[in-house]
Amino acid sequence: MLEGALSVALLGAYPSGVRAQAASGAPRELARLVAANRVLAHEGVVDAFGHVSVRDPRNRERFWLSRSRSPALVERDDLMEFALDGAAIDARGRTPYGERMIHAAVYAARADVHSVVHHHAYGVLPFTITGEPLRPVVHTASVIGAEIPVWDIRTRFGGTDMLVRSIEQGRDLAATLKAHTCVLMRGHGAVVVGASVERAVLTAIYLQVNANVLLQALPLGAPEPLSAEEIERSAEAQFSPLALDRSWEYFCQRAGVDPG
Repeated sequence: MLEGALSVALLGAYPSGVRAQAASGAPRELARLVAANRVLAHEGVVDAFGHVSVRDPRNRERFWLSRSRSPALVERDDLMEFALDGAAIDARGRTPYGERMIHAAVYAARADVHSVVHHHAYGVLPFTITGEPLRPVVHTASVIGAEIPVWDIRTRFGGTDMLVRSIEQGRDLAATLKAHTCVLMRGHGAVVVGASVERAVLTAIYLQVNANVLLQALPLGAPEPLSAEEIERSAEAQFSPLALDRSWEYFCQRAGVDPG
């Protein structure tokens, strides 16, 4: 996959074994993580709930995620560092998200992933409960991939509060995600991954756009999905350096944040 090949190259460019500290580690990545929270909130992908993380570029065994706070309000001091078992490195009294295990398990399973988004976008939810496949039907959504699996927490863990609270649940979710870019969660939402914060955020935005288009199109007839060739070529164009920078700048401007 194009996404996987590019993301492996991206991650391979960073030295391993050096942990980014809160005061000095990867300031550009952390600034973009704050911006990502604001962008996702402004675009309605997340509301009071949902979260986005970034892998530490100086140590692949760590990732950064806000403390438990609504994304629209996240600031730099809210960002916390975590190990791949979900343990906080330096909590300093801050309460982490209960579902940080989603991020921990995905990073542990996917070396190509540099950013993870979890959201409950309303347009996506019907596709988590009906069996209707969420296929890319518009070119900007080519980045979501040809197939999106659906994970059901009940299959293995029975009746729960539907939240991914344990690393075992996170690993089961990651096993359904496999090499895909997105995975739906029955009656809950979705997880989106990317080789950069920008890619993950834009994919999450266009996943919702595509879902909304499908919801409007399905009553009119049988929507025509993109072909495999269209998906590959459109995704390559969508994530070209020029298009990626243009999109990121646009959405950051809409949210009133510095693109970094």
